[in-house]
Amino acid sequence: MVVLISADMEGATGVTHPGDVVPRTDEWHRFRHLFTADVNATAVGLLDAGIDVLVNEAHSTMRNLVLEELDGRVRMLTGRHKRLGMMEGIDGEDVDGVAFVGYHAAAGERGILAHTYLANSITQVRLDGVIASEGRLNAALAAEYGVPVIMITGDDRTCGDGLDYAPDAVGVAVKEYVSRYAAVCLSPVRTAELQREAARRAATRVGRTTPVSAAHRIEIDFDAVQLADATAIIPTVDQLGPRSVGYDAPTMTDAMTTFKVVCSIASAAVEQAYG
Repeated sequence: MVVLISADMEGATGVTHPGDVVPRTDEWHRFRHLFTADVNATAVGLLDAGIDVLVNEAHSTMRNLVLEELDGRVRMLTGRHKRLGMMEGIDGEDVDGVAFVGYHAAAGERGILAHTYLANSITQVRLDGVIASEGRLNAALAAEYGVPVIMITGDDRTCGDGLDYAPDAVGVAVKEYVSRYAAVCLSPVRTAELQREAARRAATRVGRTTPVSAAHRIEIDFDAVQLADATAIIPTVDQLGPRSVGYDAPTMTDAMTTFKVVCSIASAAVEQAYG
């Protein structure tokens, strides 16, 4: 059996500030090691339970993890321009579970560095009328392939969100939310222990389920008018208001590939000084 670890960075041990996760900054060089340690602890717990592990780098440039610091039995998918982005590999016939490591709360919600894909341009995303974190979106995509979410790590708000969209997943809070940029953090030694043990327990939840095939609707609110104007030119995407767009998709895979296009165009439409 194989578990895919979708590894994001904002929810990693000790991370509380944008500089901690922006590639090539001084603090990023420090925190990428803590991020790698979180991923490795989860991987080792799964490996100890006899589960093979494929790690998909899911943060920013998708080149943050330190490969040489991972257990030698781990395989890592790194680099950008993956069709399914954060969930690349979920469509593989051998993937039997997915773990969300280093995840965070949704845009517009309370949580450490909370956002949904675009850090400061998207103010809210709704999936079928429900406020959606990256975890909720990715869990819906996993369900389409019959792959259960078995584990979620991040701050306490992230774990609370996970209880709603993946109630059977094992949650590990590596820090406690105080404000968007402040948290009560556990030590790396302690979070490694917690994640390793949680992964061993989560291994009992590995096993494909019945794929859930359904149409979905996604709505996106931006912080600036021109972002909605720019993304509304995408076929199937409608402008709902001055700063909002929405679209329907026949599958969650289609919903997420369209969402990637929306995010790409919105990013290009941001003006440096005025947003």
